[in-house]
This record gives sequence, structure tokens and C-alpha cells, in this order.
Amino acid sequence: MASISSTLLLNSRSVSPLRFPKFSGFSSPSPFARSCRFRHRNLESLSNGTISPGNRAEGAMAAASAQGAVTEAMKLIQSASPTWKSAVANNLLIFVLGSPLLVTGLSASGIAAAFLLGTLTWRAYGSAGFLLVAAYFVLGTAATKVKMTEKEAQGVAEKKKGRRGPRSVIGSSAAGCVCAFLSIYQVGGAAFSQLFRLGFVSSFCTKVSDTVSSEIGKAYGKTTYLATTFKIVPRGTEGAMSVEGTLAGLLASFFLASIGCFLGQITPPEAAVCVLASQIANLGESIIGASFQDKQGFEWLNNDVVNVINISLGSIVAILMQQFILQS
Repeated sequence: MASISSTLLLNSRSVSPLRFPKFSGFSSPSPFARSCRFRHRNLESLSNGTISPGNRAEGAMAAASAQGAVTEAMKLIQSASPTWKSAVANNLLIFVLGSPLLVTGLSASGIAAAFLLGTLTWRAYGSAGFLLVAAYFVLGTAATKVKMTEKEAQGVAEKKKGRRGPRSVIGSSAAGCVCAFLSIYQVGGAAFSQLFRLGFVSSFCTKVSDTVSSEIGKAYGKTTYLATTFKIVPRGTEGAMSVEGTLAGLLASFFLASIGCFLGQITPPEAAVCVLASQIANLGESIIGASFQDKQGFEWLNNDVVNVINISLGSIVAILMQQFILQS
């Protein structure tokens, strides 16, 4: 038995261990294997309370890779042509980043309505059109917040601290939305494309002029006149106008038209047309408000309906002026 054991022991020492061939396709670990190994080492480090320099380096590399992926995604979104998908993606990103500002000027349902407006605007006119609407929102919100406490004490402030709901958003953008839809589906062909773009810009120039003139007039207007009779009336009266508010509205319209011109949406002569059309429309709105609003039989004529009439008038007047004045 002893001799047999010795023989087996000698034979086992002489037998070489099994060696498997190395395949070139598996010479380096796969990304999945590296990821699993990295996670395993991290778990060990966490359990031991230490993180090795190697783990830190691999963590930094993973973070840099993630950041690079986000950067590439951002470039892809920004370079994408205005399609419905790119419009939703860009709009969603901007709304998430700008949510602290949005909640100061809009209710939750107002933000939802504004998201639809932003998506439609981006699809029709790209980032330039979106920036124009964003500038309108910032100007209008800032004007609404001016002397809010004093306006509330006088009973002339916007409800809910000036946070506007979906009806206000739709009433302020209805004409612009119509122009955007007509542009997207190329109604009338290329000949009408710039007319719809002009109507779009003019509608927001009209609305920002209306909002700023009203809010600044209620905050700083010394004397307020009724548009139809020039009778002195209290601040906040429907159809009332003030010198201070009118000048502020004119400057706001000029500023937004200049932005539209700078962004390439309209030409300098068309910017002048937008400013003039906005003042004509606002005068018309004041006359309508003084003559019919809050009168018996016109209960349906609320601020939202008047807003639709106002911005529609601004768009139509601008288009007509472009056709009959600039063209000639």
C-alpha cells in the first residue's frame, strides 16, 4: 500500500495542470464585466469604510462619461430641426430648468397650457420663436408684480398674485397659435409664410403692450381717462387709459418687436408695423372695454374674450399694413 501511495504521489506531481486556450475575442473584460467588478469593489470599499484611489478614478471616469452623454444629447436636441419630437424635448427641458420662474407667473394648469403653447411655437418657429414668447412672459410677469401690495389694497391687482390660469394663457396666445398652425401646415404656401410669422410676432407685441400699459398704469398712473369720453375715472376701470401706462406699453411693444427683429423673425420695417399695430389694437380694446364690458347683455365679454379680440386685431392690422403699406 505504501508503494502504491508513493507511486500515485509521484505521478500527481509529474502531471501538469490543465491549461485552457486563450481566445483573442475575450482577451479583455467586457464593459459589463468591468461594470460588475467596479460595483463589487465599491461595495467592498463601502463595507470597509474606505474608497481606494483606483475606485475614485473609475468613479470620475464614469461621471465624465455620463456628463459627455448628456452633452451629446443636448447637442442633438439643439441641432434638431423643428419637429414635434424635438419641440417637446426642448420644451420639456426648458420648462424643468425654468420652473422656479414659471410658478411665479402661472398656476399649475396655466403651466400645462403654456407647455402646449411652447411646444407649438417651437415646432412652428424654432428656438427664435420660443425665445420671443419667453421674453413676452418675463416682461408681462414683471409688470404684473410691480407694486402688487398697493394694487391689491386698491382692489385692482390680478387675482392669485398675478399667477394666470389656462384661460388667460389661451386668451393671450390664441392669435399666435393660429398663425403657428398655419405656418406649420404651410397654408397658402411660401407666399403666406412670412405673413403668418408677422402676425405671430405682432400678436405678442400687442399683448405685452396691453399687459404692461395696464399694470404700470394701475401702479403709477396719476390720472386715468376713459377711452371713449376722456372722462376721469378710477384706476382699473375697464377701458381706462393713462399717459404713464400708454408710454410703458409703447416701450414694451418696441422692445419685444426689436427682439423679434434681432432673432430674425421680422425685418426692421415689419418691427415698426408691429409696434404701430399693437397701439391701434390696444386703443380698440380700450374702446370695446369702455363701451361694452360689464354692461347688461354683454356678460360674456370678459377679459379673456377681450384679450382674444385684442391680439387678433393686432395680428390682422399688422398683416394688412404689411400688404398695403410696405408692399407699395
